[in-house]
Amino acid sequence: MPDCCEDKACAIEALRERQSATLKTVLGINAVMFVVVLTAGIVAESTALLSDSLDNLGDALTYGLSLYAVSRGARSKARVALFKGALILGAGLFVLGQVLYKIIVPAVPVFETMGAVGILALIANGICLALLWKHRREDINMSSVWECSRNDIASNIAVMGAAAGVWLTQAGWPDLVVGFALACVFLRSAIRVLRGAMAELKETAEGARAADAAGAPLSLSDNSKADLIRLAATKKP
Repeated sequence: MPDCCEDKACAIEALRERQSATLKTVLGINAVMFVVVLTAGIVAESTALLSDSLDNLGDALTYGLSLYAVSRGARSKARVALFKGALILGAGLFVLGQVLYKIIVPAVPVFETMGAVGILALIANGICLALLWKHRREDINMSSVWECSRNDIASNIAVMGAAAGVWLTQAGWPDLVVGFALACVFLRSAIRVLRGAMAELKETAEGARAADAAGAPLSLSDNSKADLIRLAATKKP
């Protein structure tokens, strides 16, 4: 009797279990950091920190959706990626709104809080990025998660830069500049994720139509076959 790991369906299931374990860990980290960064942002009156906390909330929701998508096929994963792209887009638009509000109602944020929380968030997101590294090319679901995590690192570095700027100038404009830059990053990432998801949806739809037209018998579902192709790709040197 062949070993279970030699079976194609079992190999796919093993991949999904590894993805689920990683997503649960990074979900917990981001949920905790959302509360920490949001509280700090309110206390410090920092647009950059509020933006960063929103990013953590979006990531927590994203990882939760990704956990749902792990056990689904390629088409379902693409649909979840579309929703994740919409979340990132919403975050970018919200940050732009916060920047406009701070221009109208200016305030000097507490740079000490910004810097300390920025460092803490950088450490937490660095751990998440390291955990997700091995999954970044496995499928559209995990690649979009990787995109979110990479954005987090840029956000944390930007927040620390904003803290230094506020300290040097004793003014709030560095915080607004960083908030605007983060909004641009979110919007750019949203476009990339949405494009990738739409391309994946188109590819899976065309593959399903081709299989139906050929009338070929399938031992695995079209979605599972797509997962198997990606599994094989990740094992290539």
